[in-house]
Amino acid sequence: MFGKKKPIPQIDKDQLELIENAQKRIKQKKRLYVHFVIFLIGAIFLIAANTVLGIGKDFQIFNIDWFVFAILLWLFFFVYHLFNVFVTHKFMGKAWEKAQLEKLVAKQQDRIESLKAEFIKEEKLIAQSEVFNESATQSETSITKTKKSELTIIVAAAENDAIGLGNKLIWHLSDDLKRFKALTNGHHIIMGRKTFESFPKPLPNRTHVVITRQKDYQAPSGVILVHSLEDAIDASKSDAQPFIIGGGQIYKQAMAIADKIELTRVHHNFDADTYFPKIDTSVWKETANVFNKKDADHDYEFSFLTYERK
Repeated sequence: MFGKKKPIPQIDKDQLELIENAQKRIKQKKRLYVHFVIFLIGAIFLIAANTVLGIGKDFQIFNIDWFVFAILLWLFFFVYHLFNVFVTHKFMGKAWEKAQLEKLVAKQQDRIESLKAEFIKEEKLIAQSEVFNESATQSETSITKTKKSELTIIVAAAENDAIGLGNKLIWHLSDDLKRFKALTNGHHIIMGRKTFESFPKPLPNRTHVVITRQKDYQAPSGVILVHSLEDAIDASKSDAQPFIIGGGQIYKQAMAIADKIELTRVHHNFDADTYFPKIDTSVWKETANVFNKKDADHDYEFSFLTYERK
């Protein structure tokens, strides 16, 4: 409205640098053009001074009139000026080239430092994986469990324990899905209603035990409906190793009674609305650790971890 000043457009520093160097370039070309004009006029003047005015008419070098050498010498300086403008003095000038080189070196240094940090992190994870696997191999347990079944939690969780957002997985790791399928194949899988509803259809070759408070909940044939975790475990007593597969509240309840945790630790932090409970290392012992690098099929590094109750 009235009285308001028009905003002055802000010129980016690099754009300003381009403009200033372009102006220098224009001045260089103008000086070269003036030199060319003066050279032509000067050459004509030298020829006229000798032939018309008779200046130095009898002075020759190697039987060649002196003005020819004067014109050739001047031509040399003009060609040198021309070479200087279009070859030696590049568009941005030496100072600009040096600044750009320094910027490039700084960026490369940052990249090197970033790669170093990633390499150190990766080496640490690999070392942890090797140490835990060697430890697990050397210390084979001599304790035979008397329980008829082993209740196992299986989950994929980020570094900040994030496991889901909007009842969906946050990432897609092909090898993690293959591991889930291999471990749970042929077993009972216990889950909450929302987890069950996140599946397009029941998973093949597994018995689904769904926990829900809804008394009239309708489920496909073959799905076992229960109303508590205790009932779900009772419904799975024929299975030597039933699996708890989610969601957050079911995991929280199962932590107090589970025997084992099969965890895929995704080495990244994510925003989520569902989180896995913290693993208390005074209660749980890590018995296996397999590190996996990120690749074309996996956007993040991850580790397959196994915890057993002490």
